[in-house]
Amino acid sequence: MTDLTFPVQPAVLITIIGETVLKERIIKLLKSHNVSGYTISQVQGEGGHGRRLADMAGYNTNIEIKTLVSLEVSDAIFWALKDEQGKHALIAFRHNVEAFY
Repeated sequence: MTDLTFPVQPAVLITIIGETVLKERIIKLLKSHNVSGYTISQVQGEGGHGRRLADMAGYNTNIEIKTLVSLEVSDAIFWALKDEQGKHALIAFRHNVEAFY
C-alpha cells in the first residue's frame, strides 16, 4: 500500500542574519518555540552597520540562521527578535514555502 499524500507541506522559512555574538541567544529563542532544526552559516556582507568580513573568528562576523516553522511561530520569533533591534546588527525575513521535512 502506498501513501498518495503529496510529500510537501506549507511552512515559513525564516532567515536571520546577525552578529555572531547573538548565536546562542537566537538558538535559545528557536528552541523555546520548539523549532526542530536549523542551519547556521558564517556569512559576510555590508549594510547599515558597516562591512562584515568574517575574516577573524568571533570579531566583526555575522551568522545566517535558517529554519522552517509555522506562520504563528514565525510571528512569535520576529517579536522576540525585535528586542535585539538597535543593539546589534540584525535582519530577519521570511518566505512562505512548501517543504519536504
